[in-house]
Amino acid sequence: MYRKIVAMAGALAITVGLSGCLVAPVMPPMGAVFTDYKAPLDWDQQASQVGAREGRSETMSILGLVALGDGSIREAARDGGITTIHGADYEYFNVLGIYQRYTTIVYGD
Repeated sequence: MYRKIVAMAGALAITVGLSGCLVAPVMPPMGAVFTDYKAPLDWDQQASQVGAREGRSETMSILGLVALGDGSIREAARDGGITTIHGADYEYFNVLGIYQRYTTIVYGD
């Protein structure tokens, strides 16, 4: 019975991993010790524009045990006083998995 449970858990982990649920729209390379990059959230780069304003929202995690924040596009737009969003990027910062920060950045008017 124990073997069946382990086999089912393994099959479930492989299925979820291959289903695309754990993949970001754009995944730049990650460093094992330190990561700090900015990448686009927009799928259609031809339609993206940079507006006069920029707004940010962020989430953070400590030791992978506690995660806090509101990294939504809506919160980023509110932060920048943006009512019409033209484009979006994100920033990811990680130090040894001890501290991680994900920032959503929107551009608009």
